[in-house]
Amino acid sequence: MTKPITVIVVDDSALIRQMFSEMLSEEADIKVLDTASDPYDAREKIKRLNPDVLTLDIEMPKMDGLSFLEKIMTLRPMPVIMVSSLTQKGTEATLHALELGAFDYIAKPVTNQTRDTIADLKDELVAKVRAAAASNVARRGRARDASAETPVIPFHPPEGGARPIIAMGSSTGGVEALREIFLRLPANCPPIVITQHMPETFTQSFAVRLDSLSQVTVAEAANHDRLKQGHAYLAPGNRHLKIVRIGGDFVCKLEDGPPVSGHKPSVDVLFHSVADAAGSRAIGVILTGMGRDGALGLKAMHDAGSYNFGQDQASCVVYGMPQVAVKAGAVDIELPLIDIPAAILKFCEKKGASR
Repeated sequence: MTKPITVIVVDDSALIRQMFSEMLSEEADIKVLDTASDPYDAREKIKRLNPDVLTLDIEMPKMDGLSFLEKIMTLRPMPVIMVSSLTQKGTEATLHALELGAFDYIAKPVTNQTRDTIADLKDELVAKVRAAAASNVARRGRARDASAETPVIPFHPPEGGARPIIAMGSSTGGVEALREIFLRLPANCPPIVITQHMPETFTQSFAVRLDSLSQVTVAEAANHDRLKQGHAYLAPGNRHLKIVRIGGDFVCKLEDGPPVSGHKPSVDVLFHSVADAAGSRAIGVILTGMGRDGALGLKAMHDAGSYNFGQDQASCVVYGMPQVAVKAGAVDIELPLIDIPAAILKFCEKKGASR
């Protein structure tokens, strides 16, 4: 038999420790080794039991989850799923945790949850524990503040001709991946549109964080935003982002439809719209993430004449979305994450957005 995925649940709430333990223990391939009520208790149990995955509450007594996560990622990197409230404070802490190397996060359960909500929570928790156990631990670890040491790549826009636009999609691991890309992009880069799987309480804060570390102006996309050079537009949580063409401009359009490919916002929705609006003027980029969202849309972009980049397996936290896109024939070239910014800009300089 295959060895089960082993988990320790760390939370100061006895109710959540019990809930998560029961949810995970119902799965034949997952074994909860123990629970811990605080980081000091957890530290001893991690040393003794050596779990595959940790779930970790952000707000705890004695030592907060972020401080404990930083120690874990420095001394013993392992897959950690943060348990976070979706408040503004919880959002900021969760984004920081992802930058420190947490695998992913899950919303803290609240009282008065319906049976369907609890079932959805269990499905999400189980899926993320399985993905975390199979993830590339080498891609995580303590995030560094690379703003002073990471060179910004110069960009020399080609004179005349149609200017390209760049469309990016990401999920699990995407916070770190987008951060690494945007640290290297210059203020005059082509316009960028992004869908990162995030709830609506997260996207505004994430856009602000990207904007603060990059020469590119990054903002949450709004209806009727016209794409401008040196600007990036992030799909708001719980809204689909599309790009439409009005005259000679590309314009953002937000829609409140149902989830597509299991997500809202959906990478597929963005990529399909870019295929229709921009065709060969577009460049596609699919980054680390669970599942298959983006593959069909990226294939539509490819068939419309775009040139598409995929993050390679070695640099992905989860080689899910890029792998499905590669198998669909949607990716022209796979590259390590660190090489993607320069490759995109070089392509724009020398060949425009057409093959």
